[in-house]
Amino acid sequence: MRLNELQPPEGSTKSKKRLGRGSGSGRGKTSGKGHKGQRSRSGWKSRPWFEGGQMPLVRRLPVYGFKNVFKKQYAIVNVKKLNSFEDGTEVTPELLVDTGIIKKVKDGVRILGDGELERNLTVKAHHFSKSALTKIESAGGQAVVL
Repeated sequence: MRLNELQPPEGSTKSKKRLGRGSGSGRGKTSGKGHKGQRSRSGWKSRPWFEGGQMPLVRRLPVYGFKNVFKKQYAIVNVKKLNSFEDGTEVTPELLVDTGIIKKVKDGVRILGDGELERNLTVKAHHFSKSALTKIESAGGQAVVL
């Protein structure tokens, strides 16, 4: 067997339809596109959402809900993440970004009370949950609202 002797298996390939080659070919005149209409024209291409000119499903369904443009997006930090700092550290939003605990400050930093805090820290943030406040203060720290 040589490279020039290679052939596809029998029945695996089809010959291309030869369109518009006279009425005797069976695919002459309109080339299998019927008479007139949108699909018979040149350049016609179907899109997956196209429903033949009928009102599309996405426009038939009702619109509901809304997006509140004034909603604040807080960067969330749990109390257990603050154990990575040394005792007496002043934890600010900028320090949290520098250490990689949060990626962005967004509209502010919100401290939540998941986990336990074993360090004496001064935490500066835009919002604290009640459980986070009690855990920070019971560890001997201070919570400062920015």
